[in-house]
Amino acid sequence: MTIPENNSINNIERFSGFEDVYDQYRPTAPSLVVDILSNYLQKKPRLVVDVGCGTGLSSFIWRDRANRIIGVEPNQDMLNKARYKLSLTTQADHISFEQGYSNQLSLDSNSTDIVTCSQSFHWMEPKSTLKEIARVLVPGGIFAAYDCDWPPTVNWQLEREYINLLAISERIIAEQANPEQVARKRDKDNHLQQIEQSGHFRFTKEIVFHHIEPCSAERYVGILLSQGGIQAALKLNSDYLKSEIQIFQAMADDYFRGGVTNVMFSYRMRLGIH
Repeated sequence: MTIPENNSINNIERFSGFEDVYDQYRPTAPSLVVDILSNYLQKKPRLVVDVGCGTGLSSFIWRDRANRIIGVEPNQDMLNKARYKLSLTTQADHISFEQGYSNQLSLDSNSTDIVTCSQSFHWMEPKSTLKEIARVLVPGGIFAAYDCDWPPTVNWQLEREYINLLAISERIIAEQANPEQVARKRDKDNHLQQIEQSGHFRFTKEIVFHHIEPCSAERYVGILLSQGGIQAALKLNSDYLKSEIQIFQAMADDYFRGGVTNVMFSYRMRLGIH
């Protein structure tokens, strides 16, 4: 499959090799996403396309709320995990996962009610992606890019160290990685402006919401380890990062003390009505 010019192979490969960690610890997209978008659509969607779907955490939430769901994912490891999960799911013939790219969707024009990008739009070339999404959306169809704010809200000291580890990982990548192999991550704060300025949408909006989930020390550390930057730095065999992660693990163990505590996942959704 030919990779479109505007898609970066480095962005795709950043998510190779840790699909199990990603799927185990990342939050499943909350049902509120389905509620918000279905309410805007004012009917049960005939087709929902989840672009950059990863392991399907944002695709399966539509299982009982859409006639057909297609997850599109360029990374083979993530795609294989999504397909494996689908193989274990009963009564899911209306769900499928395919390899593809955000600006080259194998869909007919005016065929799709809702297109979503969960934790993924910042890895895509925005102009060509939005043009392609507008092509496949029906009039009145909806595009929604939504993301978590990292880290989840639970304890300021843990959160400070989480943020510190993300910064350390990016420094390691900048210092040690081949510049030609570094992924390009765009600023999520520009999502709404990009949707507005594309000229493809008659109404745009940002919606902020929260979701509470139980969390243990294992999961909190696992969420950190599911970050692409952490994984990219670990692939460079950084002993310093590994030792810092051990300290973070000890901090999490001390805070959670073998128990489970509710944590807050904060989301930002930027949407456009076609």
